[in-house]
Amino acid sequence: MDVESKQDNKSPGMAPPNYRSSKKKRARNCCFICLAVLLLLGLLFLILGLTVFKAKKPVMTVNDVSLGNLGVSFDIARLQVHLNVTLNAHLSVKNPNRVGFKYDSTSAILQYKGQVVGDAPVPSGKIGSGETRPMNISLTVMADRLLSDSSLYSDVMSGALPLTTYVKLSGVVHVLFKIQVKSSSTCDLFIDVLNRKLVNQTCHYKTKL
Repeated sequence: MDVESKQDNKSPGMAPPNYRSSKKKRARNCCFICLAVLLLLGLLFLILGLTVFKAKKPVMTVNDVSLGNLGVSFDIARLQVHLNVTLNAHLSVKNPNRVGFKYDSTSAILQYKGQVVGDAPVPSGKIGSGETRPMNISLTVMADRLLSDSSLYSDVMSGALPLTTYVKLSGVVHVLFKIQVKSSSTCDLFIDVLNRKLVNQTCHYKTKL
């Protein structure tokens, strides 16, 4: 009778204490393993993002600026110059990143002593990994913007017309997350009016992450 009563006190559906403890331990170990894997993956992505896939600045180079057209006429009575100038700028933009560089639409600008006298649209686009993209831009002086400039007459009469070209590209590189990058070029040059050619061309470059 004592043996039977002891056996009746045990619930048939209840697992032994050591089994429940083992199950909790396995669940805890699985959580630790999953956490460790996530940490390792996060560390791996971080290392790749700081080394192999680290965002780099696009490199813009002005390969050549040529004089496409030059027309000059003088209004002696009013001391004015009617100017028709077209410059052809040949650029190249290199994307040194392991991923594509997508840039927004912008404009190339032509300046005379800080005043914008011409511009040309540069449509948006994408440069692939390690790709170098050529860009050919034609800039024409808007003559009406120069009519009121008194210094233009003396510059043309002296035979040297100073102009500046400016191009800026802004876009993003997707490396784990979006990174804004910018690249710009500024070229100062002189037009030899008498000989109809460009002289003393100096270009400056600037990049920014």
